[in-house]
Amino acid sequence: MPHYEKLEVMPREFTGSKGAKALRKAGKVPAVYYFHGQENINLAIDRKALLKALHSGHHIYEININGKQQFVMVKELQFHPVTDEIIHADLLRVRRSEKITISVPIEFEGEAAGVKAGGVFMQNLTFLEVNCFPTDVPDNITVDVSELEINHSLTVADIPVPEGLEIITPSELTLVSVQPPKVTVEAEEVTEAEVEAGLEEETAVDTSAAARDSAEETSEKS
Repeated sequence: MPHYEKLEVMPREFTGSKGAKALRKAGKVPAVYYFHGQENINLAIDRKALLKALHSGHHIYEININGKQQFVMVKELQFHPVTDEIIHADLLRVRRSEKITISVPIEFEGEAAGVKAGGVFMQNLTFLEVNCFPTDVPDNITVDVSELEINHSLTVADIPVPEGLEIITPSELTLVSVQPPKVTVEAEEVTEAEVEAGLEEETAVDTSAAARDSAEETSEKS
């Protein structure tokens, strides 16, 4: 049996904005546990414990509700618009015998040949939506990019699918590409001879203009 990160939860007596505010002030996050066909249960989670679970690399968590062991996934998180703190969590119950759809992070392996040649590595996707049993959820999906050349890309369809997984993300989407390096046009150095030639040309123009003005002045006098 695979290991599941344990997440301590507690019943939440007070709901509404006032109750939620009091919980957050006490260092807890309001949460809702739900499963189709069952009534939602209001819970509270210690903020530090939730962050630890989220950073554990696991996607399925073990909780205890009313003395019963349950398995859940974090279906949605809400963040404060200013502080970015988690202010609410939705926990969806999962059954180990039923497939789920979940986001799994992408991890790149190797250095692209095009990057070694001076190209720019462009990542378009960071997660993939997959469908699988909770026991088959991987920590990440590894993609080897070592042979990726400049002006080439990998799509979702190019990813080797691990056994037990079905990738839901559209296969035509670009996963990663290597773009040509930006061409930097350096200003040409102006040689000393070019500067002198330019000064001589300006002097000639000024002399010519002075001569023309002098001629016009003499004509007016006569």
